[in-house]
Amino acid sequence: MDINTTKDRAIVAIESPFKGDVPRNKKYARACMRDCFMKNEIPFASHLLYTQRGILDDTRPTERKIGIATAFELLEKIKPDKHVIYTDLGVSDGMVFGIIEAKLNGRDVEYRELGNDWETKQNKLIEKWGY
Repeated sequence: MDINTTKDRAIVAIESPFKGDVPRNKKYARACMRDCFMKNEIPFASHLLYTQRGILDDTRPTERKIGIATAFELLEKIKPDKHVIYTDLGVSDGMVFGIIEAKLNGRDVEYRELGNDWETKQNKLIEKWGY
């Protein structure tokens, strides 16, 4: 794959589930980010970044609201080319917020799936890289 690092790469906001099976959903979000990188896109997944240990606790309503509001404000500033909604694990309430926000701000919304083997592929990468 040719890596294009010019300014014509699309910036994409990723929507994927977070609540519920958090370890699996984090693994899925990482696989979604990788998918975007492999499509030569510049991905942003606030739910993966903001919920790292020691940053914001998504189980605390006030901190969850801070994360969502901050993500929406940042998205308004960076103006992603589109929101990519990854649907292999369904569409959560949080993802619906992102879809509505995108549509209200006139951004394109694209639905994608990684396929049934996403977890096997991601596990192989984790084994290979040791984390």
